[in-house]
Amino acid sequence: MTSPILDYEPDELAGCLMSAGWPRYRVGQLRRWIFARKTAEPAKMTDLSKACRAQLTQLFPTTGEGENRSLFSGELAAVSRGGDGTQKILLQWPDGQRVEAVLLRDDRDHRTACLSTQVGCAMRCAFCASGLDGFVRNLTRGEILEQLLRLNALLPPTERLTHIVVMGMGEPTLNLDALIPALAEATSADGLDIGNRRVTISTVGRPDGIRKMAAMNLPYKLAVSLHAPDDEVRNAIMPSNRGWGIDAVISAADAYFAATGRRVTYEYILLRGVNDSADQARRLANRLNRRTAIVNLIPYNPVEELAFRRPDDAAVLRFARTLEGEGIQVKVRFRKGDSIDAACGQLRRRMTL
Repeated sequence: MTSPILDYEPDELAGCLMSAGWPRYRVGQLRRWIFARKTAEPAKMTDLSKACRAQLTQLFPTTGEGENRSLFSGELAAVSRGGDGTQKILLQWPDGQRVEAVLLRDDRDHRTACLSTQVGCAMRCAFCASGLDGFVRNLTRGEILEQLLRLNALLPPTERLTHIVVMGMGEPTLNLDALIPALAEATSADGLDIGNRRVTISTVGRPDGIRKMAAMNLPYKLAVSLHAPDDEVRNAIMPSNRGWGIDAVISAADAYFAATGRRVTYEYILLRGVNDSADQARRLANRLNRRTAIVNLIPYNPVEELAFRRPDDAAVLRFARTLEGEGIQVKVRFRKGDSIDAACGQLRRRMTL
């Protein structure tokens, strides 16, 4: 059996279909159905001949039956919606593994897809649900793309995704070979046509991964999950840091900025009594001093199995004002999706309703 259709690069797909007798313009029609018209069901692709539609189900793996037969390789196991408009999907792949992805809306008319890159996560950050059940495998190019297309299909026909954040399950720099081709499709004019500057890749801060991204001269924004001003705290809540240290993380981020000119965002989850003191804010500011960067403060989103607590609003404000007083640009992330466990740090391999 051939690979799922979304695992093919555009030229590979064209070659496959043209060798099966398709004229090239038909390939463009097929891609428009999948990317622009929000369907992967051959039965709905009415400007393709019946013979072409039938051939698709013979050439590529499908899911579903009859008129609902789809070229997607995953099954939509569950969808939930929060009171703030956030939607979360649970996708199950043919091997039985599952991932979650999220659609976020805001008052600026942004419609953002939050994507996963792995089944589970091996980074073992102490405050995050994604790694609680360990790491299983990387997602394929097609599985990453399918998350985008499934989320895009949740929107009304007149709307489409405007932004992508790679902040879901897994460590993106450990799966760049699948992620970067998927993002190339998402940002191409005949794909989802999302602007390069509207794509952010978030990493736990693996220096070798960040430097690899810098060498690729990617057009995307980088977000580094820092979460501490020093190695003592970072080692305790992010065990992966013991392999390289915070200085190496920031040095790699500097290299990304130098190579791409893209301002780096430092993400900082505020954990009550762990990393939220004014003194820690001052030490963080000192470490980031004179850098073209922004600190994105994220008050902790609770995870049932974990004992961390969210700081009160006064502590969040104090931390933000301390950073601003030291000349650091700060943004406090507005809380979205926590009612359906879709907020930062809450994604995992099962739907929680």
